[in-house]
Amino acid sequence: QVQLVESGGGLVQAGGSLRLSCAASGRTFSSYAMGWFRQAPGKEREFVAAISRSGGRTYYADSVKGRFTISRDNAKNTVYLQMNSLKPADTAVYSCAATGRDSGTYFYSANNYAYWGQGTQVTVSS
Repeated sequence: QVQLVESGGGLVQAGGSLRLSCAASGRTFSSYAMGWFRQAPGKEREFVAAISRSGGRTYYADSVKGRFTISRDNAKNTVYLQMNSLKPADTAVYSCAATGRDSGTYFYSANNYAYWGQGTQVTVSS
């Protein structure tokens, strides 16, 4: 089992930056690929970014490519999402998730993630 706790959300002006963190419990963090998803009010949850178990492969939604960077520190059991050049359209609750699969094909669907954090609110003002 993995427990995930996000932090780092908040209110920021358009063009600003935030860094989200997701701390995982347990000693098997490196056994899981990690993903970030977001859900805005009235919209479905959508994939944002994912990173393989070793951190060697990363994947991004087209909407955030070039602006967001996902990374992980397996020694600290933590995955990060650095968000730059934020837009009002990025406003959402951001959640991290863990999956035992390590193939990029599976990273894009929330259904393939077994463990989820509670989410952190990111609000970008115009």
